[in-house]
Amino acid sequence: MNFLKINLNKINTINQYLLSISFVVLVASCSYFFYNLFGYMVAALILMVTVSLIAMFFDIRPVLVAALLSALLLNFFFIPPKFTFHIENAEDILLFFMYFIIAFVNAALTYKIRGIEKVANKKEEKENIFKLYNTLLLSLSHELRTPISTIIVATDNLQADNQNLSEQNKAELLSEISKASLRLNLQVENLLNMSRLESGNIQPKMDWCDINELIYAGVNSLKENLENHKINIVIEKDIPFCKLDVGLMEQVLHNLILNATLYIPKDAIITIIANLNDQRLILIVEDNGGGFNEDEIDKVFEKFYRSKNTSTGGTGLGLSIVKGFIQAHNGTIRLENIKAGGARFTIEIPVETNYLNNLKNE
Repeated sequence: MNFLKINLNKINTINQYLLSISFVVLVASCSYFFYNLFGYMVAALILMVTVSLIAMFFDIRPVLVAALLSALLLNFFFIPPKFTFHIENAEDILLFFMYFIIAFVNAALTYKIRGIEKVANKKEEKENIFKLYNTLLLSLSHELRTPISTIIVATDNLQADNQNLSEQNKAELLSEISKASLRLNLQVENLLNMSRLESGNIQPKMDWCDINELIYAGVNSLKENLENHKINIVIEKDIPFCKLDVGLMEQVLHNLILNATLYIPKDAIITIIANLNDQRLILIVEDNGGGFNEDEIDKVFEKFYRSKNTSTGGTGLGLSIVKGFIQAHNGTIRLENIKAGGARFTIEIPVETNYLNNLKNE
């Protein structure tokens, strides 16, 4: 219904007049065809409903024209004597004038209610935007402040006590700066990616991709995060080259693997599976951790949503970006809990494959 309203509201005023008049005439004609079955009282109700429906979609002037036309058609074709605007019966005169007044008032009130509904929707939309804005600010106040503070402190230590620091101390401080910089860069990338998704500027640059290289690149980008976890990679033998946006898909795997490291205990296993099924690339990232609460499974892909099971913070953008990048490939992603324990993300993307697969085996 909302989609229908949006499209009808785009119709210019002249066409609204023409459609309103045509609709009233059509309904009056159909009612006249069944006149002998239900009489002019029912015809009056049908025309009243017709005017109300028109008022739900069109501007006030075409609606008032429709109300006036419906009253005249009711008088001329239905109220005896028919085919004349003369009315003999006092009750019929009262009926006509009551219909005339009610049709106009009903049309105006329906149009007014529609206007109030628009204002309420805009107010609700503004409140939702304000809530999202506050959520984002709260997340960023922590996620950006922490790495920035680390960089500042480490840099100050290097500058202030440069001569008294051992080589090991300097290496540790440089390592902290590097880790904080990478964390800061990740948050900025997430924000930029979300901005691209919101603006609809994500256009995948499709190119031939080696799935083995794609997966190992995603794993290698998180070496430090995976130090306390085991990785199990299962890739279908001789899987062909697939046409994908390598950059987007590397970010997808990066976010999914990073997300797993935030929730699972140390020494838990992260398994990555890749295979091809009927020209659809299947990528699975699963773990044997604690899984998700059932009431969270439908929410994890929402912007700014953070699971209750983690105390690691985050902006809640990672999985939302994953879903956006997968949808940009016309693919799907779903989350489910594993009965034995853990969570499984399953990606399915329709892909074009190529004989280039033969080249890598030569």
